[in-house]
Amino acid sequence: MKIGIDARLYSQTGVGRYIRNLIKELEKIDTKNDYVIFLLPKDSDKIILKSPQWTKKTINIKWHSLREQILLPFILDKEKCDLIHFPYFSVPILYRGKFLITVHDLIMNHFSTGYASSLPLPLYKLKFIFYRLIMQIALKKSAKIIAVSKATKQEIIDHYSMPDSQISVIYEASEITHKTEDISQNNLSDKKYFLYVGNAYPHKNLETVVSAFKKISDNYVNVQLILVGGRDYFYTRLLNKIMEQKISNIILRVSVSDNELIYLYKNAVGLIVPSFMEGFGLPAVEAMTLGCPVIASKISSLLEICGQAATYFNPLDSDELRKIIIQYLENADPKVRTEQIQLGFEQVKKYTWRKAAEKTLEIYESCTGL
Repeated sequence: MKIGIDARLYSQTGVGRYIRNLIKELEKIDTKNDYVIFLLPKDSDKIILKSPQWTKKTINIKWHSLREQILLPFILDKEKCDLIHFPYFSVPILYRGKFLITVHDLIMNHFSTGYASSLPLPLYKLKFIFYRLIMQIALKKSAKIIAVSKATKQEIIDHYSMPDSQISVIYEASEITHKTEDISQNNLSDKKYFLYVGNAYPHKNLETVVSAFKKISDNYVNVQLILVGGRDYFYTRLLNKIMEQKISNIILRVSVSDNELIYLYKNAVGLIVPSFMEGFGLPAVEAMTLGCPVIASKISSLLEICGQAATYFNPLDSDELRKIIIQYLENADPKVRTEQIQLGFEQVKKYTWRKAAEKTLEIYESCTGL
């Protein structure tokens, strides 16, 4: 059969990582099906396909655009694919062919206020209505649905009344490995530090972490929180609040290389994942892969992904998080840390891109009856 993969988000974080690794592994394991990869022109040279079964087609149509809804269905029709995989909910609703989608989370269903966007409130409301419409239609028309966790699957069932049998859980994985070049500690941190990796969107709940570190700042002057992210609207807003409260033990690092990120994971006291909601929780998996203890909010997806390999806290309770931070700092027994790290190593064995590709291929074949 001929399978199309919508890879227009190839260069993005999050979904882009999912697309890149899925294509890489599918090309290795599938020797009988043909594939066409739909890419933006700027990404065409970034992917080198070795198998003659795989071809690229560039389409200059951005996601979440009117052109996506009007023009993309005609382009896809011309390719005469037996199946299209949309690895994101942004689906052209007029497309008549068979397709499946991957749902990474339903965060917008829970954070539907203007606070969760840099857009003016009326525009955000319009965007949210459009999102719900596209998601509803995409789910109903999809031959199969891939969810990245059992928690996300349950969200789809609860919000959109989709049948359990239509949704398959296929876990994501980490790209990060233990391998890294030697890096000196210069300019990274000369103090003990906790780590946060990700964006500063409202559902990430960084305010709770900031509050916890403010409470320990006087007694633990040599302990930092290092935030790894981008200097965007949401981080700028957070940093302004940190400055207003005169909190000096929190710093933001941007443009961190892979090697620097590996170093930060390996040398942190622990990674903090304070989210109100996550689809999968990749930073937690990266941390466990690299032997960094995880402190995570007690939400269904993180309980599922981290299992017994994390210390959990109520994401609404900054004082509980403060106590855990102090416990990590003052616990001198290396056995406790070693045991948690070992549990993490065992937990991440569940998550590999090879497994994800194999299960995805099974879904492709079930959609076409092969």
